[in-house]
Amino acid sequence: MTAPSRTSEAYTPDSLHGGDFPIRTLPGTLITGQNLARGALLGKITVGGKLTLSLAAAEDGSEVPYGILAEAVDATAGDKPAIVYVAGDFVENEITFGAGHTAATVRDGLRALGLHIRKAMEV
Repeated sequence: MTAPSRTSEAYTPDSLHGGDFPIRTLPGTLITGQNLARGALLGKITVGGKLTLSLAAAEDGSEVPYGILAEAVDATAGDKPAIVYVAGDFVENEITFGAGHTAATVRDGLRALGLHIRKAMEV
């Protein structure tokens, strides 16, 4: 008979999620040339529907934020599958904003999609 054993692990709270709204994800494809950390604000390219870091000056549809990258993805050598948060509460200082975007400039547009960005102290 084997004696029962106990193990414990340190709990690290998720600092990207920040509230009570239900989280919703969708699959997507991160376009070649991107190496993005979890929390990157993504845009969806109109032709082909692939995802990339949303840059305000882009002119391919990806200038409009679409979602938040759920886990780090390295697509430098080729397109890679990605999971994207498309609804939920998120902490703004954990989000990577592409050039030209800030929490203030995208907050209302994301809210209309079901993505709520909050300051850390509002959580």
